[in-house]
Parts: sequence; structure tokens; C-alpha cells
Amino acid sequence: MGSFVSRSSPANMSGPVADFVKSAIAKDKVVIFSKSYCPYCTMAKEPFKKLQQPFACYELDHRNDGDEMQSILGDMTGGRTVPRVFINGNFVGGGTDIKKMYSDGRLEKLLA
Repeated sequence: MGSFVSRSSPANMSGPVADFVKSAIAKDKVVIFSKSYCPYCTMAKEPFKKLQQPFACYELDHRNDGDEMQSILGDMTGGRTVPRVFINGNFVGGGTDIKKMYSDGRLEKLLA
């Protein structure tokens, strides 16, 4: 029988960490919640670098509240995987989503 990690309690959507996540998403045009070692996170950052679009990046593996942030993002977006990318306050997807949007021109339009 395999074991899997489950959350013992739902994310606190009205606590200080949730407030931080919400204000971070609202503060910058492009926000990426990432883990420093994650290849999909690197994939998500590359197109913004190519377009010279600044972005705010929060590396969850470097934060004490990273697990809680990941749970809050899971509740907000329907998925706990990273990266979680937001543009103009809207969740737009993960690494492969951003790569595809960049290659078909949608990403540039969203940033305009």
C-alpha cells in the first residue's frame, strides 16, 4: 500500500499567510509561486525573461510558511502543484501552460 501526504486541515483562507498571498498576487503584474529546484518552475520563468517582463517570484521551498502558502494556492486555484502563475491577479496556469501561451503568442497579449 502506497502512502501519500494529505492535509490534516483545510487552508486558513482568512489568516495572515492567505492575506500575504492575496496581496502578493494583487501587487505585481506577474507573480510566480515556485520551488527553486523545480524544472517546471524554471520553464514558467523563461518566457517572462525572454519578453523582458519583470515578475515577482516566491520560492516556497525557501519559506517557513511555504507549505501553508501551497495549501492556500491549492484552495484558490484547484491545484497544489507549482508553479502557480498569476497575471494581472488571475491564475493562468503552470509551466507547460505558460510555455504554450508563449509559443502561440497569447502570453504577450496578456502582458500588453
